[in-house]
Amino acid sequence: MGKKSQDFEVARRSMDMQRLDEDDSSSSAKNEKVGLKRDVGLISGIALIIGTMIGSGIFISPKGMIEGCGSVGLTLILWCLCGLLTTMGALSYAELGTMIPESGGEHAYLMYTFNKVRKNKKPIYKLMNTQGSKSFARVPAFLYDWVALFIIRPTMYAIMAMALGTYAVKPFYPDCPPPDIAVKLVTAVAMCTIAFINSVSVKAATMVQNITTFTKLIALAIISVGGIIMIFKGNTEYLSEGFEGTRNDPQKVAIAFYNGLWAFDGWNSLNFITEELKNPTRNLPRAIMIGIPLTTLCYVLANVGYLAVMSKEEIMISHAVAVTWGERMLGVMSWMIPCFVVASTFGSANGCLFSSGRLCFSAGRDGHFPRILSFLQFDRNTPMPAVMFTLIISLCLIIPGDLSSLIDFFSFASWLFYGITTASLLILRVIEPKTPRPYKVPLPVPIIVLLASIYLVIAPIIQNPGIQFVYAVLFILSGLIIYIPFIYMGIHFKFMDKITIVLQKLLRVAPTDKAR
Repeated sequence: MGKKSQDFEVARRSMDMQRLDEDDSSSSAKNEKVGLKRDVGLISGIALIIGTMIGSGIFISPKGMIEGCGSVGLTLILWCLCGLLTTMGALSYAELGTMIPESGGEHAYLMYTFNKVRKNKKPIYKLMNTQGSKSFARVPAFLYDWVALFIIRPTMYAIMAMALGTYAVKPFYPDCPPPDIAVKLVTAVAMCTIAFINSVSVKAATMVQNITTFTKLIALAIISVGGIIMIFKGNTEYLSEGFEGTRNDPQKVAIAFYNGLWAFDGWNSLNFITEELKNPTRNLPRAIMIGIPLTTLCYVLANVGYLAVMSKEEIMISHAVAVTWGERMLGVMSWMIPCFVVASTFGSANGCLFSSGRLCFSAGRDGHFPRILSFLQFDRNTPMPAVMFTLIISLCLIIPGDLSSLIDFFSFASWLFYGITTASLLILRVIEPKTPRPYKVPLPVPIIVLLASIYLVIAPIIQNPGIQFVYAVLFILSGLIIYIPFIYMGIHFKFMDKITIVLQKLLRVAPTDKAR
């Protein structure tokens, strides 16, 4: 995997000459540096966090929380606790992001931390005390890339897009479930459209994110305000149940907690694009401190809005809570809710692909995946190969259509690496105490996040042991089969060079100035 830097430079110079032959007037553009541009401001950063987290879940199925908790009171408390935990996790990531201002999220932080461990006078693992790629210090970051780029991020993107396809097709089949082929076709078209936007322009992708985030906040505001109006009218019957019916089974409550955390996933999206964020040392923590609490507030108020109109039993049997709510409250205007859900899922999928492309870009830049994935489209400075790679994997996942089997894997693997990344923050506090940290999270915060991560990884295995967790561990470890020959030993196939050059010419992409 990979290509020698001199070969890249030859290919890059040949492409520059081709551009010169095509248009002499483009000489000024030719001399511009190829690299990620800082086009994402504070508002766009907040929109990316909120827009990626708020997808279809809060509109379709908050019933998982009520089923697990059994009572209205515990459900609302659990929503708050999920928001608190994700805020603490995001603040821990904010310290890492301001200390290590590189794109790629967990990839960048694990690479940095374990390379520092390797160079430390007393390395944790002797195998890490070697130079360059012939080191096992890269293993944690590579295994994260392996799982994230083939399972976690494509699954997340595919699930969001499938929800969009389902809601877009449903109005044409009001009395029966829409056919799978129609849903998959619409889903595929939506996924390709989003990939096109992200390949054409970073500004266009952030504009889409800003608009759809504003749209979904309007939808949640309608539900919340409608519920509050009903409360003032005296409709407090369902909310006044309080903690009546609270379940005593910790396993059920844990499952409800998992469902809530699924609704918050995407809280680390901004860490994937740190190199494109304006003034990241200031805007990264600010966006997190604004975005996640605001999302938590929206979730709690939306549940209050639902419970002001519907009983918890009605919520549990409803396939689309927001649609049922709209039919009761909005009358002839109830068609707006499905439109809001489609816009919401489009924005979430856009945010997911935007951040996933940057992770793929970083993995390619550090030699964990083919180098072509770290190239940018030199006319637009977008990571087109990385975006297309994520799109292809995601399209493959929607072919069988059953993504539910991947959700357990998704949660298990995600919190495993969240825990490892949070542990890396604590490691850096020990081995690099004097390194500048523009933002420093209080020490108890990452400790709580680490303990919660350990629980969220172990608890499902203990409570509901299944073969899927064995498959998850085997898939993670199978990454070593790739790592040892291609990264550690540096085996390289010559035909990859020819493929790289062909793709460079076809997509008009080139290595960045930060290529490693």
